[in-house]
Amino acid sequence: QVQLVESGGGLVQAGGSLRLSCVASGRSFTRYTMGWFRQAPGKEREFVAAVNWSDGYAWYADSVKDRFTISRDNAANTLYLRMNRLKPEDTAVYYCAANPAGNGLDYAYWGQGTQVSVSS
Repeated sequence: QVQLVESGGGLVQAGGSLRLSCVASGRSFTRYTMGWFRQAPGKEREFVAAVNWSDGYAWYADSVKDRFTISRDNAANTLYLRMNRLKPEDTAVYYCAANPAGNGLDYAYWGQGTQVSVSS
């Protein structure tokens, strides 16, 4: 069974930075796509960024492009999201997710989420 455990959230001032981590266990993730999603209060969950575990190819939502960087450490089975120049509108619960098919479409496994709050 795949388990995903996020950490690294917190309260930060606008313009600041945070790095989220997601430790993955239970499978080999070589063929997976791993992603970060977020959900703000009263809003639907939205895609933030994703990366192919095998080759590191990454893609981003327009709202975070050039500010956020997704990466992975294969040896440590850990996914990261480096968030720079944070804005109040980045406030949300951030979720790590795993897509076994590697197509970036069907995320079958989800973490419990970590809260990110950005003050103005």
